[in-house]
Amino acid sequence: MWKCKDCDAEEATRSQLLKHYRLKHGHFGRRHPYPCTYSNCPCTFKTWNALRSHLCRSHFDQTSQRSVDCTTFSCHHCSCNDIASLRDYFAHVNSHLKRHETISCIFDNCSFQTNIYGTYQTHKNRKHKKFTLNDFKEGIVKNGTTDSLCSAGDACLRESEVLDVEVEDNALVPQQDNFQQIIEEKLAFVLLKLENCFHVPSSAVDELLNELQYLISSASFSNNIVSDFFNNHNLQIDQLLIKELGSVICSSNPLSKALGKDGPLATYFKRKQYYKDHFNIVDPVQYVLDATAKRSFQYVPLLKVLHQIVNQKDVLNKIVDKKRQQQVVHDHLDYRFSEDGQYFKNNDFLSGEELRIAVCLYVDDFELCNPLGTSRKTHKLCAVYWVLGNLIPGSNSTLDSIYLALLCKSEDVKTYGYHKIFEPLLQDLVTLEQQGVFVSQLGTFLKGTLQCVVSDNLAAHGIAGFVESFSGQYFCRFCTAQRAETQVKEVKFGAFTSRNKELHQVHVNTAQTKGSSFLGVKKACIFTERLAHFCVTSGYPPDVVHDIFEGIVPVELAHCFSQLISKKLFTLSDLNSRIKNFQYKWGDKKNRPHLVPLHFERRKTIGGNAHENWCLIRLLPFMIGHLIPEDEPAWKVILDLKDIVELVVSPVHSEESVAYLECKISEHRQRYKEVFPGQVLLPKHHFLEHYPEMIKQFGPIVMFWTMRFEAKHSFFKQVVRHTKCFKNIALSLANKHQFMIGYHMHTSSFERSAFDVTHVSTIPVDVMKEDIAHHLRQKYPGLSTVTLAQRVSSSGMDYRNGMIIVHGSVGGLPDFAEILQMCVFVDTLIFICKKLCSWYREHYRAFELQSSSAREIVLVELSELTDSYPLVDYKCGIHRMVSLKRYIHTSGNKS
Repeated sequence: MWKCKDCDAEEATRSQLLKHYRLKHGHFGRRHPYPCTYSNCPCTFKTWNALRSHLCRSHFDQTSQRSVDCTTFSCHHCSCNDIASLRDYFAHVNSHLKRHETISCIFDNCSFQTNIYGTYQTHKNRKHKKFTLNDFKEGIVKNGTTDSLCSAGDACLRESEVLDVEVEDNALVPQQDNFQQIIEEKLAFVLLKLENCFHVPSSAVDELLNELQYLISSASFSNNIVSDFFNNHNLQIDQLLIKELGSVICSSNPLSKALGKDGPLATYFKRKQYYKDHFNIVDPVQYVLDATAKRSFQYVPLLKVLHQIVNQKDVLNKIVDKKRQQQVVHDHLDYRFSEDGQYFKNNDFLSGEELRIAVCLYVDDFELCNPLGTSRKTHKLCAVYWVLGNLIPGSNSTLDSIYLALLCKSEDVKTYGYHKIFEPLLQDLVTLEQQGVFVSQLGTFLKGTLQCVVSDNLAAHGIAGFVESFSGQYFCRFCTAQRAETQVKEVKFGAFTSRNKELHQVHVNTAQTKGSSFLGVKKACIFTERLAHFCVTSGYPPDVVHDIFEGIVPVELAHCFSQLISKKLFTLSDLNSRIKNFQYKWGDKKNRPHLVPLHFERRKTIGGNAHENWCLIRLLPFMIGHLIPEDEPAWKVILDLKDIVELVVSPVHSEESVAYLECKISEHRQRYKEVFPGQVLLPKHHFLEHYPEMIKQFGPIVMFWTMRFEAKHSFFKQVVRHTKCFKNIALSLANKHQFMIGYHMHTSSFERSAFDVTHVSTIPVDVMKEDIAHHLRQKYPGLSTVTLAQRVSSSGMDYRNGMIIVHGSVGGLPDFAEILQMCVFVDTLIFICKKLCSWYREHYRAFELQSSSAREIVLVELSELTDSYPLVDYKCGIHRMVSLKRYIHTSGNKS
């Protein structure tokens, strides 16, 4: 049986499995690659043709074996017989021709002879391009047991590949009785993808379908085909009958019926209605703010979408598995998930024994048009997205797993306030808390609540009811610190009073009595007022992206660059030249930093987005480190900041790493004030000092960063770029988004393959280098062949030959190895690595690598890695260096 890798379906033949792929898994494509049909092959492909090509090239022997079973071949020119496969037989015949021996054609009823290799190949390709085993001359094809011919059926065998009909177009022809419905739904699915995923304008789709319908319904074309068919069979049929038969064929064509005048897919309006009826589209609801001024916003009912999601079997299984992990008591105090944070543990509703749904919101404003152009702020929108907080980290990384809740003009938020615009969302959240959503598989209602609101500081303060000015006295939502105090006092020494539920309520009551803000509090949080299990002081985590990568990093680098340039250690043009000409590798090419602007000193920032600034501070030591003296104070500021970044973005923390982060932040603060005494600490410097405590309360705060959410904006920008229509733009975008989500939810699965591989090669273990073969046989006895890959993706990590991985530790420091080759089994990825010696270079905050004298080879499985993030080595002068991207926990001293 052939088992589908995306669902539980099993098919009797490969052709039926391929047919199942096309008809039942229409979502297969670029985002959900086609898996290879063979259970022991891990390859995946973004296109159907790529899968077909792979089956012919990589599974030739397996296909041949299925087609010819135990058939052997004998040479009609020499005494060689019992040739095991068709490929080997052709190779044997070619060997005679390459020696210029005269060979007669191997096919029956053909007297062609030649001793020229090229002439023979031309003859075979022209006269015998398609053939079966029955077409060979007698005596060439033999069966090893019965000595009789073994037919390959309709399979067409070629010298270079075996193409059976399993890969041909008949795999698209369904055998079910509901043929019309299947073709209609498949066509609708393709059109849904074109219009809402590839953003093809509906007018273009209409024109295409009109032309297609005309061609399909052309009766004269069908009449000619029918007439030629009868003539070829020497049948004399009346022309009126032929004409009637051609007309019936055209009118009964399922495509013609679907696209015809009365067909369900004929027009854009009919297609929209078909999508809604067949693909469970949740329509956005328009709420009017002011009918006279034509102000409105779009809301996608959260409960309806949530009901669809949790009733998917694989999603529910993930939620249940996460709950089981949560109930396991760990002996060591690690912070790996939000459930490990104290805020979650203190929430009896979410952390209790009953299964609950946790919803995480994201709020942000974004520009649809060029933010520097004449339309700046004219079409600025406020978007509210949400994800399930019950899933393991990484499950919400795909953009189609981030759902839309609200979409409105940013100026309407300022005019009417969050309270009015968030009202329908609040009603659904209250219903979720009190009644829940029905889960058919459990046979009961599943309750839930809002776990947290992720946003930048401005939006967080606006929704939570804090002062939205960060130049005022009280700007922190975590404590009651005053601006002047933050310049001389540190959070770690307990100088500031932390906000809690009871204290915050007192501040809210005082602010309402006074009619003005009190200790930074203006009003009550709109969510805390309505939800019984959400607290404002534990529901707004800090954001690494805005606080560090787009806040502290560009500002501090500007100050440090200015001082280093003033000391004539390098010039701005030299710095930009090194940034531009640096030999970035792999993923760093996409995130390469921009050049430092000419007026950065006046602006007091180098600008740049989060990806660029993260890449810059990580690779900056390799660019200019050799130009800087060892004791340069400004350079130490940069290196301390680099250490803090690595700690903050770590997905796992322990009590020791949190204490180390707190120490590094304090040390960095003191050094920064010493080197730049005239610079005032930013509010984000103060927020950073709260990070160690926030990790204990929320868990790893990198789980709540806005990096992935902001990528969601790109979908709406692409829609606008293609539609070029801004009339009620929020409605248009919300509709497009819901159609896109409907496409992905129709047949797609939350389950992902363990890893994705595109190209593999299978070779015998014997042909590999002796030391590698020895290690493979020792670790995997009985292994005869291995499947090698040059590139493998797993859980968002992209591994390639030549990358550096971390496996084990030496003296408390990570131990590095270089990937030489990667072996892929059914559900296991094995790295064949060369161990490296490493030394920590303090001046570069990086490791110098050298090949070990023993050139030791190690086999490392993916699950055995100390850290799953692959690293890249760079040349720094004559030295080979590697820089960590995030803090790595090892035994002994921390790295």
